Amino acid sequence: MSLVCGIDWSEQHHDIAVVDAAGAVVAKARVSNDANGFTRLLQLLASVGDNAEAPIPVAIETDRGLWVACLRSTGRKIYPINPLAASRYRARHTVTRAKSDHADAVMLANIIRTDQAAHRELPGDSDLAQAVRVLARAQQDAVWARVQIGNQLRSLLRDYYPAALLAFQALPDGGLARPEARAILTAAPTPAQAAKLTLAQLERLLKRAGRVRFLDRDAKRYQAIFRNSHLRQPQLVEDAMGIQMKALLRQFDAACQAADELATAVAAHFEQHPDAEIISSFPGLGVLAGARVLAEIGDDRTRFTDARGMKAYAGSAPITRASGKKTVITYRQIKNNRLAAVCPIWTLTAIRSSQGARRHYDRRRAAGDWHRAAQRNLFNKLIGQLYHCLQTRQTFNESIAFPPVPA
Repeated sequence: MSLVCGIDWSEQHHDIAVVDAAGAVVAKARVSNDANGFTRLLQLLASVGDNAEAPIPVAIETDRGLWVACLRSTGRKIYPINPLAASRYRARHTVTRAKSDHADAVMLANIIRTDQAAHRELPGDSDLAQAVRVLARAQQDAVWARVQIGNQLRSLLRDYYPAALLAFQALPDGGLARPEARAILTAAPTPAQAAKLTLAQLERLLKRAGRVRFLDRDAKRYQAIFRNSHLRQPQLVEDAMGIQMKALLRQFDAACQAADELATAVAAHFEQHPDAEIISSFPGLGVLAGARVLAEIGDDRTRFTDARGMKAYAGSAPITRASGKKTVITYRQIKNNRLAAVCPIWTLTAIRSSQGARRHYDRRRAAGDWHRAAQRNLFNKLIGQLYHCLQTRQTFNESIAFPPVPA
């Protein structure tokens, strides 16, 4: 490539530098982070020879945002550079630790000029795949927030309200996150108030939470638990903790509602994607887990040259450290954490629903792997099979993926 552009990105302005094949700066500018600044960038690139047939590639320290989306629409290659890698390249050019925005823009351009093959181009995912990525990541963040606030709520209830934990911990599909648990805690934030709830009041709260069956049975169970003897804080302290719990419960309600609404939106968008049928055919991948997988790997089939690249990206492939006579094989720590978070969900469900996956897991356990290592090995195999199915446009086949053991 004869010309390369480097953009040192920031919230207020961007420094632009264009270098030639010899590394000399042929154009530079500082533009604002708005539409006028983007227009100035295009004018600067056009002044040095940028055109629609051969657009100048761009190196930038981010892979998202308005500027990246607008640069993508121009049809040029975009190379997102990891800030950690950029800091290592900075030491390659100077040992004085001098730093400036213009110098960083020149350095980013030189990274692609000299080491283009070592850096991955921004994948050309479709708009639908990008929409699935936005919604799936937002839903995953909402679930993580719900878990975090739920743990805080559970810790607080343990300090002054053990009856609530005893009443709701056995509820399926969520425990404290269930609507009936949140409705009762909102109406009775302290043990004293919970002990005064009548059966009629409890049944009304259950109906308000959406329950239609076994109202009298559950209302009697809750009343028996709340009116049983438990350890209590002093009344003044208990009331203060009740106020704290109500404030925390409002955050918990918002997180639960956001997770449910986003899950509905994720399912609606994921089912429209042509890869949804292939991804959903794998054992253990439902709508939400499949949408998270699609969100991270995208639908640009040229992104990974082989299955090993996707395995390394997911963090399932082991990494080897060899030096002299010492060789250590360990799990990969630098990976896509969101895709790696699908591993326990996918593998646990696959073990229950697929006999082949169960045999593979049992074989790894018999070979000496711990539970987590056997899960990661199964995840590595499933990722490789998913890559093959997406490339060949065929659904999962149990007999081919996990051939039966001969007698």
